[in-house]
Amino acid sequence: MICIIDYGVGNLFSLKSSLAHLGLDAAVSADPADIRASDRLILPGVGAFGDAMAKLEATGLVPVIKEEAEKKPLLGICLGMQLLFEKSFEYGEHPGLGFVPGQVCPLAPDLGDKTLKVPQIGWNAVRDGEYFYYVHSYYGKNCAANTLAISDYSLPVTGVVKAGRVYGTQFHPEKSGDAGLRLLRAFSEL
Repeated sequence: MICIIDYGVGNLFSLKSSLAHLGLDAAVSADPADIRASDRLILPGVGAFGDAMAKLEATGLVPVIKEEAEKKPLLGICLGMQLLFEKSFEYGEHPGLGFVPGQVCPLAPDLGDKTLKVPQIGWNAVRDGEYFYYVHSYYGKNCAANTLAISDYSLPVTGVVKAGRVYGTQFHPEKSGDAGLRLLRAFSEL
């Protein structure tokens, strides 16, 4: 059983639909008992880091997530991945869950003679050649030791991180076609 953690800021429907398409048993819940009873956890997220972290703390789930991530795989998606970091500089400075050393910083809008479109919206390849769908204005930095995949967006964008049993994807696997479904299947088989 996969528990998709509901703290009020996730794209829950498309994620649950993708898991159902794969034949995987998944539930959306904010109940600590469901989180503890599951085999795997997914922390989705859409929106701003500070607001999302405040909502997650308001649910009282932060200690439960930290405890359960010691025992079972946890996948953070998009903002959910960013919440895994030590802190973010999105609209101020905010502490994160602290699983992944590093910070979440803004994509640089100006790189000398290149202007970067922010937010990055669309398909981009990770360096192994697979394409995934990104929607973000911030990205993980200073996390090389925990980075599994990078995409080029005129600068190296952290695409996938890992720290112990905790994984994160900046892109949305549930919106990334076959490659995203393969990633979700692989997560379910950890």
